[in-house]
Amino acid sequence: MVKRALITGVTGMVGSHLCDYLLANTDWEIHGMCRWRSPLENIEHLIPLVNEGNRLTLVYGDLRDEISLINVLGRARYDYIFHLAAQSYPQTSFTSPIETFDTNVSGTARLLEAVRLTHKDFQEGPIVHVCASSEVFGRVPKDQVPISENVQFHPASPYAISKVGTDLIGRYYAEAFGLTVMTTRMFTHTGPRRGDVFAESTFAKQIALIERGMIPPVVKVGNLMSMRTWADVRDAVKAYFMLVTVDPRKGEYYNIGGDYSCTVGEMLDFLIARSTHKDIRVEVDKERLRPIDADLQIPDTSKFRRHTGWKPEIPFEKTMCDLLDFWRNRVERGNPFPCNR
Repeated sequence: MVKRALITGVTGMVGSHLCDYLLANTDWEIHGMCRWRSPLENIEHLIPLVNEGNRLTLVYGDLRDEISLINVLGRARYDYIFHLAAQSYPQTSFTSPIETFDTNVSGTARLLEAVRLTHKDFQEGPIVHVCASSEVFGRVPKDQVPISENVQFHPASPYAISKVGTDLIGRYYAEAFGLTVMTTRMFTHTGPRRGDVFAESTFAKQIALIERGMIPPVVKVGNLMSMRTWADVRDAVKAYFMLVTVDPRKGEYYNIGGDYSCTVGEMLDFLIARSTHKDIRVEVDKERLRPIDADLQIPDTSKFRRHTGWKPEIPFEKTMCDLLDFWRNRVERGNPFPCNR
């Protein structure tokens, strides 16, 4: 029998790439959960499959509406659930903390409760991936780097606090109710379709706008000293596939991330060096600075690699060049979006 997977947040960067991966590498039937108002740009290339009823179905649900989640979970028996939907922008969480907590913490609880209620007669139920974040670790002392799964949480934003809750709720449902739930703390991952509220994507977008003469040759930045380990989103979604298919273990939690580490400033230098415009200046914008920053994000991913055999394959250089080309293409097509993000 063909397996069926649900992806919450299918219209996001990660959800859309995961959908691409599953369509290309499995014969699964895929249901993508989105809100009625979710932008569809990231999955516009998949809309013909939706219209044809060819392996991909969009289902409408909202993490803040438990009835909608029960309806989504009640319409089909899922073998796999990838819970990627979230309020995922750390900077936004400082101005909208309550919405962030409700969506990420309560929303995850609503989803897992809907899974428990609707799949209780389905043998052992679906295999569920709950996506937390490396932001749960926050500000880590240098002597605890690289960061293992057992480093103490020290969240540095309302978003990070919400992801602590997401992480713990996932493990609670595994331990209390026997659901096959696993949580991941994915470190920085990026690539085409990355939202422009994230540093590397707003830099690439600004460079693309500069190259077209749409804004002055100034890239506005926040904290450039923060250290990050970079992974490609296409490697990330392969990791998520392996998480649920390679000996899945109830209640486990894993760090996942890339191999290449550098500061945000060094990443910006790489992007500027590849611009066709040769006179780009950098200017700090205080609105882009977080009140607190998780500034040393280097993971120990050995636990996940030992268990699954996964390793990143796409180099940093390709990831960043593909991201820059993504924004060049969007700007060339004339897609409307605010220039100041």
